[in-house]
Amino acid sequence: MKTLFNLREELLANPQRVEKTRALTLDKSRPHMGLLGKYGLFGSDEWWNNIQSEAMPLLRLSGVVERVYASGQDQVDVNTVDIRLADGSQRSIGIYVNDKSDLSLFQVGRTVSIVYALDELKQQPAPDGTVNVSKIALEMAVSLT
Repeated sequence: MKTLFNLREELLANPQRVEKTRALTLDKSRPHMGLLGKYGLFGSDEWWNNIQSEAMPLLRLSGVVERVYASGQDQVDVNTVDIRLADGSQRSIGIYVNDKSDLSLFQVGRTVSIVYALDELKQQPAPDGTVNVSKIALEMAVSLT
């Protein structure tokens, strides 16, 4: 497996994302927007430590690519894959890469894995009554054969 996306690397290249996310978390005038901050401010040492220790819930998905496509309006690059999980179910997941030239590595028949941090949102609960979370992609990898 080749790691194509690493959030730490992306945040180093885009520090404004950290600043904007933290500002929204701390903005008391927006009580229903942004992350709750339960596990620390986004991108902080505390936040990463809670991911490392798995105090923050993580979601790991891995499956075989069945379809690669562009979704959404005005999409030029592929940005989504449908994968078949080991239990036979299918999931559509977004593609994350640190280098756009790696988009070509997403091919039917290859295995893709992704890890998400499930960080709680201020707006609680979710419409179905569960804990409302943001799925934050931490790492994405693809097999090369």
